Amino acid sequence: MGMWSLGLGAVGAALAGILLANTNLCLPEAAASSLADLEDADDDKVIKAKSLWETNGAVVMAVRRPGFLCREEASELSSLKPQLEELGVPLVAVVKENIGTEIRDFRPHFAGDIYIDEEKHFYGPLQRKMGGLGLIRFGVWQNFIRAWRSGYQGNMNGEGFILGGVFVIGAGDQGILLEHREKEFGNKVDTADVLEAVKKIVPVK
Repeated sequence: MGMWSLGLGAVGAALAGILLANTNLCLPEAAASSLADLEDADDDKVIKAKSLWETNGAVVMAVRRPGFLCREEASELSSLKPQLEELGVPLVAVVKENIGTEIRDFRPHFAGDIYIDEEKHFYGPLQRKMGGLGLIRFGVWQNFIRAWRSGYQGNMNGEGFILGGVFVIGAGDQGILLEHREKEFGNKVDTADVLEAVKKIVPVK
């Protein structure tokens, strides 16, 4: 009877852990970014991020890792390219690193310029990580299956635990009009929300 009790207790603890892992209590806490946090980011000392949105604003995807989940979101954002071009708003992506051919392999899925944010300005100010916890979240597995069924594949190289996001940044000092922080692996932005925010951009004459 004692062994049965121990076994049932272990199973109960495991189930409780899985249920807890699938609540918002275990999601990494996000801190809202400010324009100052983002505008000093540079691409290997070549450009300042501020120049990307200073005149016409910008849609910026902070890529967690150029794997299949991010490729799916990149393709959906790229579907907005005709509307963005009509409004004169650039679509850009930033990645944390460039390992092997991962940026080159990512380009077919993203219809904009890609920059390297080595200092991870677009992943802060409070960097959020999801490690092994993600593997027991139902939502993550749903995202994996959705992307896989859609035909997306990708690499598993490099750092992939710091969560990314999508920003719509207004022109000049208009500020951040939309900030979507990835809550878990594969948590995508709603493209309708992106377009709604983009329409609020007032270009600098």
